[in-house]
Amino acid sequence: MADLPPLREIIARHGLSASKALGQNFLLDEQLLDRIAAIPGDLADRAVLEVGPGPGGLTRALLRAGARVTAIEMDRRCLPALAELADAFPGRLRVVEGDAMAIDHDALMGEPYAVVANLPYNVGTALFTRWLGGEAWPPRWTSLTLMFQQEVAQRIVAPPGSAAYGRLAVLAQWRGDATLAMKVHRSAFTPPPKVMSAIVHVEPGAMPAGVSAAALERLTAAAFGQRRKMLRQSVKNVPGAVDALTSLGIDPQRRAETLSIAEFTKLAKALS
Repeated sequence: MADLPPLREIIARHGLSASKALGQNFLLDEQLLDRIAAIPGDLADRAVLEVGPGPGGLTRALLRAGARVTAIEMDRRCLPALAELADAFPGRLRVVEGDAMAIDHDALMGEPYAVVANLPYNVGTALFTRWLGGEAWPPRWTSLTLMFQQEVAQRIVAPPGSAAYGRLAVLAQWRGDATLAMKVHRSAFTPPPKVMSAIVHVEPGAMPAGVSAAALERLTAAAFGQRRKMLRQSVKNVPGAVDALTSLGIDPQRRAETLSIAEFTKLAKALS
């Protein structure tokens, strides 16, 4: 294992500071980073995709765990620090400069891969819904281990009927297993964000037969887009949705947050 200087020294030497515009907050606690890298299980010789590595704190932990890491970074200021890390772990770290939202991750990786990332706050939800979307299932990724603002993390793992339950919960849980793996105090970051954070771990499960992911996405977007309204009103612009409620015996006067994931799946199947 490479003998690396402290992360604070790397950050100071390269004159790095977290960019608010890029949604950056750096994690420097190496023990905490090692705990995060352990969440997906044994990473020895496994392909891992990391988005937004910054100065490479989590990247170090993943490399220490034996992973082969591909890191996508759009902040050019961080590239020299990541290049040093690549030199310290020959053949184990590939750094790709670019926007993770504009890159085909499956094509980039070329093999099954785990995703482990302290996601930039400004693109975290968009990337998450992209990984969860699409008709092809199971996905090429084997698990997602992702840092979010705690409020977002709670929305992902929320059960039906709870205040946090919504579109993210349905998309994460209808064909996957989503758990809140760890809470991370704001003081662990540099600079400390205004909110607490948490790590969500998702593993893909079986996809219900005959259900279109696109139909489910349209349905949940409509239902939770007007969550205070009854379903007969919120989904009226989704063709066939109100009739499907009746045929499935779902009271159209209910609100979206009262429907179980199984009920949403049945509705989507009827609309597929």
